Amino acid sequence: MSKFRLIIILCCTIFCLGNKTISAQEATLHKTTTLKQPPYLKSGDTVAIVAPSGVLKNRTKEIDQAKALLESWGLHIVVGKHVFNHANHFAGTDDERCEDFQKALDDPKISAIWCARGGYGTVRILDLLDYTKFKNKPKWLIGYSDITALHNQFHNEGFESIHALMCTSLQDDLSSIKATVSSFKDAIFGNPVSYTLKGSEYNKQGSASGQLVGGNLTMLHTMLGSETSIDISGKILFIEEIGEYKYHIDRMLQSLKRAGYFEQCKGVIVGDMSKMRKNTTLWGSSVEQLILDALSDYNFPIAFNMPAGHEKDNRALILGRTVDLTVNNEQSTIIFKSF
Repeated sequence: MSKFRLIIILCCTIFCLGNKTISAQEATLHKTTTLKQPPYLKSGDTVAIVAPSGVLKNRTKEIDQAKALLESWGLHIVVGKHVFNHANHFAGTDDERCEDFQKALDDPKISAIWCARGGYGTVRILDLLDYTKFKNKPKWLIGYSDITALHNQFHNEGFESIHALMCTSLQDDLSSIKATVSSFKDAIFGNPVSYTLKGSEYNKQGSASGQLVGGNLTMLHTMLGSETSIDISGKILFIEEIGEYKYHIDRMLQSLKRAGYFEQCKGVIVGDMSKMRKNTTLWGSSVEQLILDALSDYNFPIAFNMPAGHEKDNRALILGRTVDLTVNNEQSTIIFKSF
């Protein structure tokens, strides 16, 4: 065989293998996998309250109120052994917080895991968790903020979860957060969930359908490049944030954008951007315009005014569930598909 012919054969082989690799990657990229839905709760089921993040100093009142709320719905409650522990910033050491969460994951009698609070610390236990027994008896994860890290992990393990209020959200008279509590109850008991959002001049009109994913923007940014990062191809992303400078919001969005995070995204839902900090050098536009500018290269719809995040009105979202999103200037609708 001539040297020239051998080179031609090798080049053709490499080209074909390269095409097969690209085809496989594209198939994976556009594949929509239906996540497994844990059984909805019913009277008599048991909920575990755990604290995978920040310390719960002087928060026994909120935990008691959370227990009373669930008991009024006919549910039983168990509180993690280490929930009120204190290890510097955290509700116990990493091992203690992991122990409570792992026990709740493994226990077949537990139907839902309700996180007591967020703060910071969940990322420190992610790689210690084992989902083997959980997959035989899946259960709902409930929480928001720092719990976004766990929502990401549940998603990548193939399970839906619920972005909703936590125990420390119950600081006020429940009558002041009726809609929040009602949406939480609907989500965990399997009642239909849908939202009509008030309009916004910043809304980017359009419609889309896809799995809803996301949560706290800082946590999504923190997960970038790790096994816990979510591929949002073909999906609708929800984001919310608290206590950040506007330039921090822009920096995170630009970082995600440069990593190709939004390339195959179907739509974005923006929740509360709470307690924005003021820099000495003012940003010069609203946070809504900032988000629009950062995502201006994409044609997907963007809906503002979703009441979810770090405000009292924090409506429940079923992450991993397919939603139909319709965005107009006058209003937006989010309809969760039922199975």
